[in-house]
Amino acid sequence: MAKPAQAIPHAVGVDFGTTNTVVALAGADGTVTPVRFSHADVVHEIFRSALCYEDIPGMPRRIETSAGPWAIEQFLATPHEHRFIQSFKSFAASPLFTSTQIFGKRFTYEDILSGFLTLLRRHAGAALQDMDTLPVIAGRPVRFVGAAPDPVLALQRMDASYARAGFPAMRYAYEPVGAAFFFARRLQRDATILVADFGGGTSDFSLMRFRKTAQGGFSGGISAEPLGHSGVGVAGDAFDFRIIDNVVAPRLGKGGSYRNDGKTLPIPGQHYAQFAQWHQLAMLKSPKVLAELRALAKAAVDPAALEDFITVVEMDLGFGLYRAVSDAKTALSSAEQTVLRFAMEGIEIRETVRRRDFERWIAPELAQIDAALDQVFAVSGLTPAAVDQVFMTGGSSFVPALRSLFEARFGAERLATGDQLQSIASGLALIGLEADPAQWLAGVETPAA
Repeated sequence: MAKPAQAIPHAVGVDFGTTNTVVALAGADGTVTPVRFSHADVVHEIFRSALCYEDIPGMPRRIETSAGPWAIEQFLATPHEHRFIQSFKSFAASPLFTSTQIFGKRFTYEDILSGFLTLLRRHAGAALQDMDTLPVIAGRPVRFVGAAPDPVLALQRMDASYARAGFPAMRYAYEPVGAAFFFARRLQRDATILVADFGGGTSDFSLMRFRKTAQGGFSGGISAEPLGHSGVGVAGDAFDFRIIDNVVAPRLGKGGSYRNDGKTLPIPGQHYAQFAQWHQLAMLKSPKVLAELRALAKAAVDPAALEDFITVVEMDLGFGLYRAVSDAKTALSSAEQTVLRFAMEGIEIRETVRRRDFERWIAPELAQIDAALDQVFAVSGLTPAAVDQVFMTGGSSFVPALRSLFEARFGAERLATGDQLQSIASGLALIGLEADPAQWLAGVETPAA
């Protein structure tokens, strides 16, 4: 039996995120459905942005790769040497990242991302098989994360990776614009809307003026005038960084001392700085770094803490640590304090984390987000009073200190939330249905911060 017309995809939206990836399909009638992935009898609509490489011994030696929930399963169950990579979107715009060695094989950024996208398509099954003639709209941050990020390089890498994974020619829209398009369908009158998208790596803002039109279209008869965009490379991962840096890293030797030539010296902090960033964690597992850590452990005043640090790095315990930190952060959205619990490979961490301390730790990131908001209004020439509604999306939008910042600027009555994880991909897919999507698409350059 033929599928009903509304079940046939006519456009695809891809929200490749630092933490999660969501793909949505838009039908000819404007209905949107997420691509689903069935793993271990569980259906997922969110595909974790993670890869696990497993070194399989034999003749010939080979590397097996898995992605999403399969990567997590492989990481937790594999008896072989493995390397778990997450938050790799953070490297997209970095000219400093050219390649990495995984079990003696060189992987460029395009190798990593195209491998991830290829596996995502494979696990999506029939949903993403026939895309040759479909418009595909992918999200991109307003401002890419990293030191001196190069947006041209990032989009070149993304174009090449999507092509290698079998996607057709890509067009890009700012991620908050995708959410804005999805949200705009609810509007009953003209309105000025600020969309604030808090992802894993970036916080992005788009200020747009929506007007009701006589035309149809899947924006619900809405035209859009972009008034200003801004973004900053801090979001959920940066909040995690503060918890690791202040709670976990001291338990693993940060702030300790070691003895050298009769002197007691502070343990260098550079490896802990890498350790606290998810996209850098896998890079610590190199012979050079492990040798340095073992030398420090032998000379350390508290060698056990350094040995635990080495175990976390060497045994790839980053994912378990990620879950513990993420769970603690989530708990602080509704509680004044929580207990961060981590127990793996003989390492046990149990520390109380208080919301007031967490909010003090993330104050620098909140200040950067506040400054990015100022930039939106500087570009547009408007004031917060001109905003009719603020649409907040992304998991970090639940952080109370962040919401308080927005409530202070706009008032709680103007804040709205929606589907925190699927609104961007859904909006991107709907943009692909428009007869003239150009007004929604993004160029290469990002605005100055």
